[in-house]
Order: sequence, then C-alpha cells, then structure tokens
Amino acid sequence: MIRSETVNDYLTRLASREPTPGGGAAAALHAAQGAALVAMVGRYTTGGKYEQHAAAVQRIIQAADSLIGEALGLADADEHAFQGVIDAYKLPAGTEELKTARAATIKAALVQAAQTPAQLIKLAGAVVDLATELFDVANPNVISDVAAAADAARAAATTARVNIDINVVAIKDTEARTLLAHQTDGLEDKVVLAADTLVARVRERILS
Repeated sequence: MIRSETVNDYLTRLASREPTPGGGAAAALHAAQGAALVAMVGRYTTGGKYEQHAAAVQRIIQAADSLIGEALGLADADEHAFQGVIDAYKLPAGTEELKTARAATIKAALVQAAQTPAQLIKLAGAVVDLATELFDVANPNVISDVAAAADAARAAATTARVNIDINVVAIKDTEARTLLAHQTDGLEDKVVLAADTLVARVRERILS
C-alpha cells in the first residue's frame, strides 16, 4: 500500500516500467500534500493571538487531517482499479462467448477506474475550500503554504480529470461514456479557478 511505503520506495515504483502506480496515484498524493499543508498552517494559527478564531481553525485542522487519510486511500484505490483494467484486457477472447465476457469485464473495470479520480476531484475541491477559509486568519509566517496547498490540490484535480478522460474514451457504451464524462459536472474547472484565485490573493498579500 502506498500509505505504508517510504517516499523513496514509492518514487522508485512510480519511475519503473510498470503500469502502476501511475498518474492517478500521483494525483491523490498531490491532494494529500495539499491537505497536509492546510493542516500545518492551521496548527501554526493557534494560541492567544488567534484565540478568536480557535474554533474555526480547529475544525479546519480536523477536516484537513481527515482528507489526508482519504487521499491516501484513493491513491491505493486508483492503483488497484487500474490493475483491474490491465487484468481485464488480458482475459482470453478465443470464442464469441469469451469475447462477450471480456468486453463486459473491460467495461466494468474502466467504469470502476473512472470513479476514483471523480472522487479525487471532489476531495481536491474540499482542500481548496479549507485553504480559502483559512487564508483570512492564517499565521502570516506560513501564508505561502496556503498557496502551496491550493496549487497541490489544483494539480490533483486537473490530473484526475485527464484520468477520467482516458478511461471514458476507452468505453464503447455511449450511455456509460456520457454518464462518466459528466459525473463531476465541470467541478475540476471550479477547483482550478478557486485555486488560482487563492494563489493570487496569497501572492498579493506577500508582495504588498
């Protein structure tokens, strides 16, 4: 499991000539890092100076900590789901019956593989929302990490969108393709806009 690997071991596997882990797992780790950065900024935004915001900051920290675990779970889920696609394509197709069974298994595997990045886009949006909420009260000494969190979540969302696309185009069933293509309803565009807006606000504060 990715969550139990060292960073070096994970990167060695990522760099190898093996199909998993791949971009989906990397996207999930982008989101995990974004959530971790939000939690870190939150923990630096505590104490007497920030007492009036203590309840909100604590809620943000707890939410961010939870998102870290969820993102790591999606990294493992993505690796497992893509392996399912690979295994489906390896099924025999020597007879019409086997071809039909193989096609159905491939479709199911592709649909399943598209679910993880869809969940990840929503998670990335939650990370950006938390970072945005924290921005107004964050400890100025770590304000740049709010932007880093937003950019990490942005990368997670855009990478996840591409992973949905590549699974969708491989599905022959038009109805299934349409459903999967619209399952996030353009949410990744909203995540990107929110992240870019937040980064611009952080830079403006730093440079003002």
